[in-house]
Amino acid sequence: MATSLSIVLLITAITSVFCTQNVAGFTDEVDALLKWKATLNSQNTNTLLSSWTYDHNLTSSAQQTVSPCNWYGVSCNENGSISRLNLSSSGLNGTLDHMSFSSFPNLAYFELSFNNFYGIIPSEIGQLSNLVYLDLSSNHLTGIIPPAISELRNLATLHLFQNQLYGSIPDGVCQMRFLSGLALDRNKLNGSIPTCLGRLSNLSYIFLNRNNISGSVPHELGNLYNLKELYMNNNSLTGSIPETLVNLQNLTVLSLYENQLNGSIPREIGKMNSLERVELQLNQLSGSIPPSLGELKSLNVLGLYSNKLSGPIPHELGNLTSLHNLQLGINQLSGSIPRSFGNLQALQSLTLSDNQLSGPIPHEFGRMKWVKIQINNNSFSGSLPDEICNARKLQYLLVENNKLTGRIPKSLFNCSSLIRARFERNQLTGDVSMSFGVYPNLTYINLNDNMVYGELSDNWSKCTSLTTIQVGGNRIQGNLPASLGNLIQLGVLNLSSNHLVGPIPKEFGTMARMEKLVLSNNRLSGVMPEDLGSLAELLVLDLSINKLNGSIPSSLGQCSKLNSLNLSNNQLNGEIPIQLGKLVHLSDLDLSHNSLIKVIPSALSSMLSLETLNLSHNELSGSIPDSFASMKGLLNIDLSYNHLQGPLPKSKAFMDLPIEALQGNDDLCGNKIGLKQCASESHSPNRKHKLALVVSLPLLGALLLGSLMGIFIFYSWRSKSRGSKKLQSTQLVNVHKHKKSFFSVSTFDGKQTYDEILAQTEGFNEAYCIGMGGCGSVYKVKLSSGDIVAVKRLHSSSEVINHNDFLNEIKALTTIRHRNIIKLLGYCSHSDNSFLVYEYLEGGSLADMLRDKTAENLDWMNRVNIIKGVAHALSYMHHDCSPAIIHRDISSKNILLDSEFEACVSDFGTSKILNPNTSNWSTIAGTLGYLPPELAYMMKVTEKCDVYSFGVLVLEIIKGEHPRDILASTDEVDLVDLLDHRLLVPIQEIKEALTSMLLLAIRCVNSSPDLRPTMHDVSEIIACIVSKLYKTGDVV
Repeated sequence: MATSLSIVLLITAITSVFCTQNVAGFTDEVDALLKWKATLNSQNTNTLLSSWTYDHNLTSSAQQTVSPCNWYGVSCNENGSISRLNLSSSGLNGTLDHMSFSSFPNLAYFELSFNNFYGIIPSEIGQLSNLVYLDLSSNHLTGIIPPAISELRNLATLHLFQNQLYGSIPDGVCQMRFLSGLALDRNKLNGSIPTCLGRLSNLSYIFLNRNNISGSVPHELGNLYNLKELYMNNNSLTGSIPETLVNLQNLTVLSLYENQLNGSIPREIGKMNSLERVELQLNQLSGSIPPSLGELKSLNVLGLYSNKLSGPIPHELGNLTSLHNLQLGINQLSGSIPRSFGNLQALQSLTLSDNQLSGPIPHEFGRMKWVKIQINNNSFSGSLPDEICNARKLQYLLVENNKLTGRIPKSLFNCSSLIRARFERNQLTGDVSMSFGVYPNLTYINLNDNMVYGELSDNWSKCTSLTTIQVGGNRIQGNLPASLGNLIQLGVLNLSSNHLVGPIPKEFGTMARMEKLVLSNNRLSGVMPEDLGSLAELLVLDLSINKLNGSIPSSLGQCSKLNSLNLSNNQLNGEIPIQLGKLVHLSDLDLSHNSLIKVIPSALSSMLSLETLNLSHNELSGSIPDSFASMKGLLNIDLSYNHLQGPLPKSKAFMDLPIEALQGNDDLCGNKIGLKQCASESHSPNRKHKLALVVSLPLLGALLLGSLMGIFIFYSWRSKSRGSKKLQSTQLVNVHKHKKSFFSVSTFDGKQTYDEILAQTEGFNEAYCIGMGGCGSVYKVKLSSGDIVAVKRLHSSSEVINHNDFLNEIKALTTIRHRNIIKLLGYCSHSDNSFLVYEYLEGGSLADMLRDKTAENLDWMNRVNIIKGVAHALSYMHHDCSPAIIHRDISSKNILLDSEFEACVSDFGTSKILNPNTSNWSTIAGTLGYLPPELAYMMKVTEKCDVYSFGVLVLEIIKGEHPRDILASTDEVDLVDLLDHRLLVPIQEIKEALTSMLLLAIRCVNSSPDLRPTMHDVSEIIACIVSKLYKTGDVV
């Protein structure tokens, strides 16, 4: 009995001790979680973590019912200790600074992914000695990966991707000998890849993509026999692809694209027989495509585009029966498409564009289930297979710029899946009404410069998604279908150089989004519909070389965005409508070779953007309006073969005209070889002598008196100016304190100009406003001196209420002297008005030019030079100004052009001067669509913000429109989709330069600021590209 009692007492004592220890550990974990919870500041904290409560005064039995093991996101082991904390996707906001990691000795799984945690990863995290799974991905964590992470010796999975971590990958990661999963992608990591990773034999995947990692790919990675996925794309890796990687027999994904890798593809890559995806595009790989690739029976995707690969396409690739996406475009491949490609029955997408390939298209292609075929810009010949869309899946058919012949494939008639089709610049034939059906998803079709014939059917009007129809340079006959007016999405209609007859349907006036309407070089007749004046978005209207008659509709004056109007070579009569003077954005006006009568309206002088004016070969009479002298932008004028008389306007444009542009008129005169002098300029010798006597004597007296007065005024002024220089800065401060006006300019008198600007703009009347910006309105002002300036009036005086800061910034801006930066001529601040005075550029903004101009006005070389100019300007601001200046609003509307298309960066309304000793945290400023993504979660402005905006601008200049669809897409983008299709396809040398600039732009718009290059580097790279381009010779 005594013995039994002793045993019971002993068991009770042991149990009591165990429970006491367990409760103590339990309490430490609870306290640690509750203290950490108190530091979180998310709304979800009180909602999702409402179960995280605890009362230390409860009994033991009651404590067990409210155990943290029942809390949201918490799991425990069999002893009641916390073993897992999973708060992923909980919308939590806070830091890890107050987490007591030492309080969780049994924590094995720590998951906080997809939240809003910020700050650093504390080095104390190394105290979680039993951790096997760590996932802090998709947060806003910064700082380095702490070296103490090497203490997590049992870790099997490490996920830190999609944060803002920087620094190098610590070698301590290699101490985690059980590590099977490493994901550090989408950060700002730099340095090289630790070679010791090759010792982690359990690794099954490595994600290091989208960082700024440099150096070579370690050959030691060839020892990771269990590796299945290797992602290192979007970095700055150099050197060659190690041959040792062919040892990775279990690898399914090899992703090294968008680096700077060179050398050849490993010859024995075919040994990697588990590969499903090989993505090596956007590098500098050279040599031939290894035939051994044909041994990869499981391969689904092969991306080799945009390299320097040469030689033929190996016929062995025809053995890749699992392949569904093959990308070989933008290389130097030659030869023909292997017939063996007919075996690739799983292939859906083929890209062979921009190579030197030739030969026929294999007829076996008609048996395949195509989604995308892109073989443009080669020398393919023969016909396209009739059955190319038999599977009814084809969406993209891009075959332009080849030597294709034969008929349009029959299967295209019912190919309702089609989205984009380009056939231009081939020799294809076929009846257009029989070859094309109804395509509900088709947005773009281009058949320019082929030999298609027949009449346009009403089927086109049923393709309601169409934005572009280009069928110029063919043999289309018949009338224009009135039903085309139903295409309310249509922006471009080009039916030029065909055999169309009949009238222009008035229904065309309902195409509200039409920007470019080109019907030139046909046999159209009848009068021009007044309804064309309803096309409010119209930029280009070309109806030249037809048989149109009647008068020019005055309603065209309502097309306020019109940039080019060509009605030449018709049978138009009547007067030139004065309403055309409202077309203030018009750059090119050609009304030549008609029967227009009466005078040239002086209202045309309102078209200050006009560069080309051709009124030749008409029946115009009267004089050339004197007001034409104010049209400073005129470069090309032809008024020949009319009945004009009287003097030429006194402007440089008319004085420089060749006589051929004026010949065939009745009685023109002027001080120009080939014209007689005007009567007002012709005087007899006697009259001249008499006039000289009358004028010279009083003039001599006045001159003597004026000289004496001038000497007196000069010495008085010099005496005053010496004293004023000493007081200049003090006077400015005093003036500000008393809130009186101040003005400081180098080229004109401040007070006089201030009054003149107010007078010329009638107190900044909206009628004189030529633009609106984020912080002010811009007015065009002609001063009494004859100079034209741009005056930017700030929205309110509160924006410059701190006059010292305003002056400091203005002083910095006035010191800028760069050919690609708009000159600040002066500034003025007053209690009523505050404004800046800049030089005025006639060319207008790049945004307007890209939107309004025809292709020939802004060709590829002009665009290349614009990119170069902006890059040089930003490099100067960032690296040559002290302190550095950040623009903060780089966009196409803030790039101005002169008459030679030289770019000038303008609108420093949101710019801030970077002082290294001050904070640059600021409110968001700039233009949507150009703002870098980091401004969505942090407000610190750096030079890299300008770099991002510059990258967007480059894409816009080359594409001809804002690249919002490209920036938002994660899919492969082909070079052809990045080019402005209004321009002719660039020659090879320019194409290479544009490709280099596009790749540079893509680096500039990297989501990670640290991975973007500096503008100094960008400027030097572009300078090299342009220099190489000019050295090639004929680049026009």
